[in-house]
Amino acid sequence: MRQILNLKNLAWIVLFFSLDGFSLDEIVKKQEFKLPHYETVGGKKILNVRIGYETYGTLNADKRNVILITHYFSGSSHAAGKYAAHDLAPGYWDAVIGPGKAFDTTKYFIISSDTLVNINPKDPNVMTTGPLSINPATKKTYGSSFPVVTYRDFVRVQKELLSSLGINQLVAVAGPSAGSMQALQWAAEYPEMVKRVIAVISPGLSMPALTIGVLNDWASPILRDPKWKKGNYAKGKEPVDGLADAFKAVTISAVDFAWAEQNFKNNFADPKKSPTDSLSNQYLIESKLMEGSNLKTNYADANSFLYMVRANQAFNIENEISKLKSPILFISASTDLLFPPELTRASALKINQAGGSASVTVIDGIGGHLAGLFSIANAAPDIKRFLGKAPSKK
Repeated sequence: MRQILNLKNLAWIVLFFSLDGFSLDEIVKKQEFKLPHYETVGGKKILNVRIGYETYGTLNADKRNVILITHYFSGSSHAAGKYAAHDLAPGYWDAVIGPGKAFDTTKYFIISSDTLVNINPKDPNVMTTGPLSINPATKKTYGSSFPVVTYRDFVRVQKELLSSLGINQLVAVAGPSAGSMQALQWAAEYPEMVKRVIAVISPGLSMPALTIGVLNDWASPILRDPKWKKGNYAKGKEPVDGLADAFKAVTISAVDFAWAEQNFKNNFADPKKSPTDSLSNQYLIESKLMEGSNLKTNYADANSFLYMVRANQAFNIENEISKLKSPILFISASTDLLFPPELTRASALKINQAGGSASVTVIDGIGGHLAGLFSIANAAPDIKRFLGKAPSKK
């Protein structure tokens, strides 16, 4: 482990990963999109919707060189570059976004947006509407009264953002993990608009039953924290302990054996204090997982975490395969225990049997599911080739 990073500068999981190979020089600006009102798929109305976004590259005069990047579960729109020169690290996909990279900003105009119910609403670089937002009707935070939203809602708000910029065609939609599900939802929701889909570390066409259970395991520490109070907790009296344990569960689900062995082995947190001498003594992996999880609670909100869990669990476009007109590239990670490659292979087969076009490439790299973030450069040649192919006919 090279260093412990300030969470404000990078996604929390980088606490446990090397930063070698990242480019650190491009400065980006956070922008805000506002929507006066939005009606959810479930028929609920949300007023004063806002989401943040970032752009990289230059928009062509015809506005047809656009690629949308959709972020992962605990991520944000900060996909590349840095907010300031002194930031310790760039956005999570900086290795593939930039001049000459897989998502080449000399050719493409890249947009990356925050989602509804982003789990990090306390981060000053995140803009989102969710449970921690003020309900105009009550002048108080929504809490658990915020409407349940799905990836279809995420995508529809993103569509409004693009429409506000005069964009009605996308070269591609791409994203990792939760971002992959949004990308696939885009293809089902707006097939006439999306030319290609790049779904990285994806479950395929729906959330597997086992992973729905895993997601419930992520949520359980929050639901069992006495301070949660069914989502009606007050500022300063939040279920921080439950939230920290939830983040720890996320990490354990998202990594692999090789990552743990490389970083921790079965070393003690304190070399002088054996865990066999006292239950209060810890192994190194225990203390570091808790350290990272506690740090993340400074920026996250427990209710928002639960809403994002539900959006993940609800993902299912199995009955919309016929709508998928765009070629799809699934990029899986060989060490992914959360969404193993066989899930995308099965989904690609279904799509191809239905007359669509889907292919799967598998990248190597330790880190399990998170190889889709930190080893994404291994897929750069495949991404370039896929983007270079002739667009699908509409």
